[in-house]
Amino acid sequence: FKVIYLHGLVRAADGTKMSKTKGNVVDPLDTVSEYGADSLRYSLVTGVTPGQDIPLNMDKIAANKAFANKLWNCCKFVTGNALKDIDEEELKSLGVSGPIGKEEFDTLALPERYIISKCHELVESVTEDIEKYQLGAAGSKIYEFLWDQYADWYIEISKTRLYEGFGGGGEEAKTARRVLVYILDTSMRLLHPYMPYVTEQLWHHLPRVPKTEEMAAHSLMLADWPQMDDTRLVQDKDAIASFEVFQALTRSIRNARSEYNVEQGKKIAATIVAPGELKDMIETEINSLIMLAKLDPDQVSVVEAGSDEAKAAAAGDSAQLVVQEGVEAYLPMAGLVDIEKEKQRLEKQSAKLAKEIEKLAGRLQSKGFVDKAPPAVVDKAKAELAELEDQASKVDASLKALG
Repeated sequence: FKVIYLHGLVRAADGTKMSKTKGNVVDPLDTVSEYGADSLRYSLVTGVTPGQDIPLNMDKIAANKAFANKLWNCCKFVTGNALKDIDEEELKSLGVSGPIGKEEFDTLALPERYIISKCHELVESVTEDIEKYQLGAAGSKIYEFLWDQYADWYIEISKTRLYEGFGGGGEEAKTARRVLVYILDTSMRLLHPYMPYVTEQLWHHLPRVPKTEEMAAHSLMLADWPQMDDTRLVQDKDAIASFEVFQALTRSIRNARSEYNVEQGKKIAATIVAPGELKDMIETEINSLIMLAKLDPDQVSVVEAGSDEAKAAAAGDSAQLVVQEGVEAYLPMAGLVDIEKEKQRLEKQSAKLAKEIEKLAGRLQSKGFVDKAPPAVVDKAKAELAELEDQASKVDASLKALG
């Protein structure tokens, strides 16, 4: 062997050495039977930190089994929904034969340019990490990209391209199918060394280029790595920056819905204020914003920063969300909460907290409790009281805000 990679000792979850005497030995065959070989393999490889031992945490293995399920669900969406009922000619054209080039890339909309840019960043980063034997870091990056970017963002946005009910269809749907397959195929090539079984199985469900005579087998294991030489893969830093504004805007509206306890299925009104190109970007992707933030399409507007419409939105009775300099969202309070219903809920919560505070404060004022109870118990009670008082003050502030 030209290269020997030495890793730390695999230890029990608490960091102690596995021992039959201690009864903390993890049987790999039992673990594979319960969680799958890929989940165990991925947990061990991504748990490697040079110079340190590897604690084998069963919660981590369970989480990585959930990641394998997530990957399966992504593939199921692509094959069972996005590619459903398309003609044979288009299906054949979707096989990935190499990286997306600049000419095709420049024709794409912002979310597609964003996800491809992030994917190409990932390819370069993972390739560099593996070449430097930073195996754990590389594996973790693939996990984060697939879960946080592809599944949580692009798959959801692709629905506005694929389905006519969301305003999609036609060429938009074709482009979305191309990008969905390209990103999933590329990601599985990167993930294959870490999770060989599940990626090989899923890859065979995706459109693939035909087998050539040079191929020993039509297998992901023998497929080209996404970056075969030093040629830079196409990326757009401006697209990444712009789409991150879109993400921040979506998160702000979602957080406001949560803070105001808006019913999950309820659609709300919104006025988005943004300058110049950002305004144009948000208007172009308004269907995606409506779906992701659960907005009422008849009560959503995007206006120029500093305009009369923006000033009118700021003057109204609305929740103001500052996303970044120049980009804000105004959510009319009437659409966020039923004032009377919310008052009743807060008043009940305030009364309940007052009773709990009175009871706990009484215990702490009792000399019998303070003198006889262990210091740790007393400190815990004091911390609980402080937490309850903090909750009560927030509830009172919310009541005052409602008038």
